[in-house]
Amino acid sequence: MLDQLKEEHFLKLARLIEDHSGIKLPAVKRTMVEGRLRKRVRHLGLSNLHEYGNAIFNEGRLNDEFIHLIDCVTTNKTDFFREPEHFDFLRGQAIPEVLRNRPSGDGRLRFWSAAASIGAEAYTIAMVAADTVNMTKHPISILGTDISTETIVHARRAVYSSEMIESVPEPFQKRYLMRARNAARGEVRIVPELRQLATFEHLNLMDVNYPADRNFDVIFCRNVLIYFAKATQDAVLRRLCLHLRKGGFLILGHSESLAGAALGDMNQVAPTIFQRWR
Repeated sequence: MLDQLKEEHFLKLARLIEDHSGIKLPAVKRTMVEGRLRKRVRHLGLSNLHEYGNAIFNEGRLNDEFIHLIDCVTTNKTDFFREPEHFDFLRGQAIPEVLRNRPSGDGRLRFWSAAASIGAEAYTIAMVAADTVNMTKHPISILGTDISTETIVHARRAVYSSEMIESVPEPFQKRYLMRARNAARGEVRIVPELRQLATFEHLNLMDVNYPADRNFDVIFCRNVLIYFAKATQDAVLRRLCLHLRKGGFLILGHSESLAGAALGDMNQVAPTIFQRWR
């Protein structure tokens, strides 16, 4: 017998995930989902995915398993300096323009990584911002949020493999990363000066209201909207824009270049970058 979810269990799981997180799981994603859930099968001491499906849908174990189910299914790839053009824009245009238009007496720069995963995007923002401004004059705060509690824990630890940080420019590696004393571990950690700039919290983009400030200068929401239906994309983007101050920037992933085109309060200033004008 193949180690697979029953068809009815996969369909129930797909509906559950979409209702809770907005992420669509078509049939072509079934093998990926089953692969990720096998570690939960082993952790729970079950024999196979068939038993796992019965346990959560027929034996009342869904409530206890739900948070782990979400973590398994919604964890996606992330990298430091992914889509580097966005960080060139952040350094060369967004930060200087935000500071030129900043009300007197408010020098703080506020960033939000709205699909933060394990923190690579948020810490990339931190590196670029810290390298661009005088933090004594312009303090920096970064909010990272994600639906996965497991990735939030990882982001707060700020420990990454040496392979993962290969895309970080060499000067930034020297300035902002600490190597493990035991080189065999092949790990690095973000320096404390950057870690203290970032706060990571659980947030579901499907929620009607977001418990976040409404004066962010730049919001990154990249490579998550592609998993949502069009109506969900529009609703998420409208909510995110409410948390931008006038003149602030919303940055989407390159695969989502058209997602924000219908936002009435936003001007498109680059293929994947929008600016709030009112």
